[in-house]
Amino acid sequence: MTEDWNSPNSTVKEPASTNLGTAQLRIGSTIATRYLIEGVLGVGGMGAVYRARDLHFPNVVKHVAVKEMIIQTHDPVIRSSIIHNFEREANLLATLDHPAIPRIFDYFSAQDRSYLVMELINGKTLEELIKEELEIASIVRWVIEICDVLQYLHTHQPEPIVFRDMKPSNVMINQYNRVMLIDFGIAKPFRGEQKGTMIGTEGYSPPEQYRGEATHLADIYALGATLHHVLTGKDPRLEPPFSFGERPIRRYNPNVSTELEAIVIKALQYDPQDRFASALEMKNALENLHASQNQTQDIETSAAPLFATEVKLLWKFPTQDEIRGNLTVYEQSVFFGSYDHNLYCVDKNSGELIWLYQTEGPIVSRPVVVEGNVIFASADNRVYVLNQRNGKIIFSYYTQAPIWSSPAYAAGHIFIGSDDCYLHAINLASGNSSWKIDAGSPIRSTPFIFDDGIYFGSEYGDYYCLDFRGSIRWRFKAKKALTGSTIAEKNSVFFGSLDANVYALDAKTGWLLWRTRLGKATISTPSLSGDYLYIGSTDGNLYCLDTRNGKILWQFETLNQVNGSPLIFHDRVYFGSVDSFIYCIDGLSGNLIWKYQTGGAIISNPLIIGNVLYIGSTDNNLYALQINLSG
Repeated sequence: MTEDWNSPNSTVKEPASTNLGTAQLRIGSTIATRYLIEGVLGVGGMGAVYRARDLHFPNVVKHVAVKEMIIQTHDPVIRSSIIHNFEREANLLATLDHPAIPRIFDYFSAQDRSYLVMELINGKTLEELIKEELEIASIVRWVIEICDVLQYLHTHQPEPIVFRDMKPSNVMINQYNRVMLIDFGIAKPFRGEQKGTMIGTEGYSPPEQYRGEATHLADIYALGATLHHVLTGKDPRLEPPFSFGERPIRRYNPNVSTELEAIVIKALQYDPQDRFASALEMKNALENLHASQNQTQDIETSAAPLFATEVKLLWKFPTQDEIRGNLTVYEQSVFFGSYDHNLYCVDKNSGELIWLYQTEGPIVSRPVVVEGNVIFASADNRVYVLNQRNGKIIFSYYTQAPIWSSPAYAAGHIFIGSDDCYLHAINLASGNSSWKIDAGSPIRSTPFIFDDGIYFGSEYGDYYCLDFRGSIRWRFKAKKALTGSTIAEKNSVFFGSLDANVYALDAKTGWLLWRTRLGKATISTPSLSGDYLYIGSTDGNLYCLDTRNGKILWQFETLNQVNGSPLIFHDRVYFGSVDSFIYCIDGLSGNLIWKYQTGGAIISNPLIIGNVLYIGSTDNNLYALQINLSG
């Protein structure tokens, strides 16, 4: 059995009267000359969990959770073993990088105690939430997230990790309604056949774990037991072991579908080989069920009068392949590229073709119109400059690899990144290179011009600020690729990363102002409106953050990834999702106003001119939608 190490909610308790062998730390005391104890979050048989302030950041209030283990033995061998196991947990957590796993900041030992300093999680455990009325759709979404983090652990390199104690009290739903997996006290690397004493929690652990064996299939069984408990309210610790078949889920909760019940039954099979082969396989089964149920609901609601009065199709223009890039409207024309290798110019009012220009590769680059020129790039390695009126080529500029970035224009120059790892500065008048800088990895983000600087990221996570001569002013390092582009305001630059963080940096110095972790990676370019920052994530959500501190104010869930950049217009946020819908939501509350379904995933960004919204879809069509702006 293990104890929960983190807070079930943000309430701070006064020290409880309990026999721990030694007294709890006093509120107001400081440990390691750094962590000011502000309250007790929880108490277990071997120690307590404290809420503390990290004094290393005197100008910022940074709270952490401090997990304490009291060593109640004087035997030096046993004492050494206990400390070793505690440090093993710390080192194990330090190797993990997943949004559903709390971050570890520090660990140390002092006198008869060891301490683990971790990210403070505010929320409730699933065990607490069982007592509330939960929507089945929310439960399924949480279990999908648990499958995702288990798959991460089970495929961890250099060694897979088996959690070994999945149960409702070890799953926390944080303040943003996302899953956090807590208490890694008995998690351990898996090295082939493992045998030993039974460790885990009775009722949730599978038969083989009672025999001292634990593989990744044990976690799948325990997740099935956890899901059974949440759906039925029947605590398996109070029932005979392995007797879930005697408690059919639909007997206690008839709202559960037969398909969901079948998924739980498969996870709970006595023989490990009869369960899901992996957490990913179980996740896929749940996602397919979740999607099919939501599609049924969408069919029922898509004809709602609200939608019909808010949005209407004016026209759509078909291409020969997917539209994944962004568009530009200039004067009476819409300019956009397609995977069919063509750049199109169509009439913005009628959708009729004016001209097209064919390249030798797919086009996802957003065209820019400058001084009668249309500037864009293609995966055929080239930057093109065409005559805006007739589409005739003026010049093309070659790089050494495909280009997935879009051009930026300033000071008579085109700035664009390429998979050849260079940011290129091209003189628009001559078509020649003025300079290029090696970023060390492909550049797929679009350069952003702010004041007198050029800001962009690379696929190795390097973020640069250059001057217009190509000199590096400063550089910042993220953990993973920076595919989305930058937005800036009030001397701050904002961007997201595949490491699941949104970053805010000082535009002049590159100093980190704040960073906020989303549910999953993001390749979306953020948008700004006042003190609000909006950005999509591959976890299917659009997030609204406070630009002053990075706090997540709300999130809106779709059925798939949100990869494009949102558009803010008249206090409404417009964006597309891979689930094929275009969404319009209230920018302050995050409430849905309307949604419109296309025939394919939407990767591109919307653009509004007047009361018409233009957006491309992977169903090969460009859409022009008339929208109601009076609501």
